[in-house]
Amino acid sequence: MQGKRILLGVTGGIAAYKSPDLVRRLRDRGAEVQVVMTGGAREFVTPTTFQAVSGRTVRSDLWDAAAEAAMGHIELARWADAVLIAPASADFLARLATGQASDLLSTLCLATEAPIAVAPAMNHVMWANAATRTNVATLAQRGVQVFGPAEGDQACGEIGEGRMLEPVDLAERVLALLPASGALAGRRVLITAGPTRERIDPVRFVSNRSSGKMGFAVAQAAREAGATVVLVAGPVSLPTPAGVARIDVESAADMLAAVLRELPGTDIFISTAAVADYRPARAAEQKIKKTAESLELAMERTADVLATVAARADRPYAVGFAAETESVEQNARTKLMKKNLDMIAANEVGHDKAFDCDDNQLIVLSRNGRHELPRAGKLTLARGLIALIEQDLAARAAARKRGPALA
Repeated sequence: MQGKRILLGVTGGIAAYKSPDLVRRLRDRGAEVQVVMTGGAREFVTPTTFQAVSGRTVRSDLWDAAAEAAMGHIELARWADAVLIAPASADFLARLATGQASDLLSTLCLATEAPIAVAPAMNHVMWANAATRTNVATLAQRGVQVFGPAEGDQACGEIGEGRMLEPVDLAERVLALLPASGALAGRRVLITAGPTRERIDPVRFVSNRSSGKMGFAVAQAAREAGATVVLVAGPVSLPTPAGVARIDVESAADMLAAVLRELPGTDIFISTAAVADYRPARAAEQKIKKTAESLELAMERTADVLATVAARADRPYAVGFAAETESVEQNARTKLMKKNLDMIAANEVGHDKAFDCDDNQLIVLSRNGRHELPRAGKLTLARGLIALIEQDLAARAAARKRGPALA
């Protein structure tokens, strides 16, 4: 978000106490933040607080003589790269949906061409009210992004859906509003993540320990680099990274089908998923009863998603992952060549390594080099991997420019 201009609208609601923290988190990411408050918001948090954390004078009055001498509301509307209303009260959502311009914030929303997002915050009954849901649906149809709300304890003492998302989550989601920039801007990246499940019967399946954390981190890093990202995810319990399109699948066959549907127009394919190598040859239609002392399952090979993509004549730049328990680099290099990949990231798994952990370390092999990414958090490693992909693509582009003889 370095240098991006975020206009943060704050409306009247108890969740406004979280908004100064949101300003801080946006600024930590390099953004400039201009706060615009409604009259109701000033009943909960003072403008002085927002001025202190944003470093900018807070705006709230449509009739500010000094600012409006230069048509300040139009100037602000054009200044913003993105507009986020957090919290967005039920009243403000209604006024925004009906196109009112009764205060500075609603006027700005009508006058701006920047993308707009709202983070609703209200009592759960208000959120469930048909009028509120209609207003939100209207805004969504017009392209306004709706972030949340979350479910949980509310200031009124009740529990339900209506809590404003936490500032750290909102700060990440703002990235999805901003025009793509970065080394991968204009590129489409398709990523697989997590395990697959291969059915034994209606209640049992064959799977593995993959949590999907590495793949989700790679998706976030690719989006941060400006790419359009599609994430095909096996059964995991992880939030979708901001700005990433997610497709949930279960089996290896499901994952392959989804990947092949999404492949046209893809520039980079990154296979982090731990796809099951084998599946039961025939899944039982009913639950298998515990009657015999032993049970034998006939297993058959599943389709190799990564090899299928890499074998295509129109294939994108293909990156694989190698999870190994021994001879990590040797096995990864064999996989790189055998599957005709452009790059592979290898890591050691088992014995509390990699799976279900928040950190990892990688050996990254390509046709032209070898790099080690030392132990770090998975998002840090993902950013390092994306940087290596960027470098390799740039080197290939430079080689092509030099001519066939040198390429």
